[in-house]
Amino acid sequence: MLLTRRGALLGASVLATPVLARAQARPTLKVGWTTSDSAQDPYAMGAHFFKEELANRVGERIEVQLFPNRALGDERPMLDGMRLGTVDLAVITNAVIAQIEPAFQINDMPFLFADAAAAQRVLDGAVGQSLAQRLESKSVVNLGYMEGGFRQMINNVRPIVQPGDLRGVKFRVLQSPIYVGMYTALGGTAVPMAWGETFTAVQQGAIDGLEIPLAVIDANKYYEVTRYLSMTNHIYSMIGLLMAKRSHDRLAPDLRAAVREAGVAATARQRTAAAANARALVGALGQRGMAVNEVADPAAFRRAVLPMYESFRGAIGADIVRDALAAAG
Repeated sequence: MLLTRRGALLGASVLATPVLARAQARPTLKVGWTTSDSAQDPYAMGAHFFKEELANRVGERIEVQLFPNRALGDERPMLDGMRLGTVDLAVITNAVIAQIEPAFQINDMPFLFADAAAAQRVLDGAVGQSLAQRLESKSVVNLGYMEGGFRQMINNVRPIVQPGDLRGVKFRVLQSPIYVGMYTALGGTAVPMAWGETFTAVQQGAIDGLEIPLAVIDANKYYEVTRYLSMTNHIYSMIGLLMAKRSHDRLAPDLRAAVREAGVAATARQRTAAAANARALVGALGQRGMAVNEVADPAAFRRAVLPMYESFRGAIGADIVRDALAAAG
């Protein structure tokens, strides 16, 4: 009887071992971003859509965990973590990506894209492929060029209608030479600052305003601390769904393919949702107390920043600048 019981236990153990091994072998991918987990936040949209699209393809073979609100750190530390393989995935602002691969600065050139369709045409074509190859050489895999929407200017001093309105206004900017250069060219004052410090800085008057997409204004309640919203459409905000090459390469080949397919599908969904949300947000932010104004003469802003294209040609790459200008029309 004892032998029979021992044999049964041994048999059960042998049968359970493959199941346990499969459970232990299931990879976990952690996705981080710095903004809120709002349904309207473009970063959150991208992360959630990726999780859903990957689950549609692999079921429970990969576990995806989501970490909003800087839970995995600010953007540059997350990007550095991906290069080291200590962070799996993150949704990262283009200007931060450009800190490790300067060619990405092309996406932040002011007034380059007339509309989102032009930006997507560039990013989905040869220019986007070249950027992705350069980034992968830095140990980061691009899974999708998602959309943060055009960036707008918000501040507490005055509406921005013409370039001269920027004089004397202190704007928080991303820690990027292009953003600093744009405000310098337009006559404003650029204050580079990490995202996590910005809300308090505006609230306390250390800076007068900042420039961010509509969805980020709303999701992070900047309507509570800034008065004027000027629809400058100065920079198309590309946000990258990025993955550590080490995390990517350690997956089985079929799972790697599924991750890339999920990135493409999630990007298409995120772009559509972000664009629809941005259209609705202009009125909503006005109802929440912001004074909204259009820019009467965008050409005046373009003329002011035109010398930047020549000065950044070397840093970005003459071929990238040439091809992006041609593709953008």
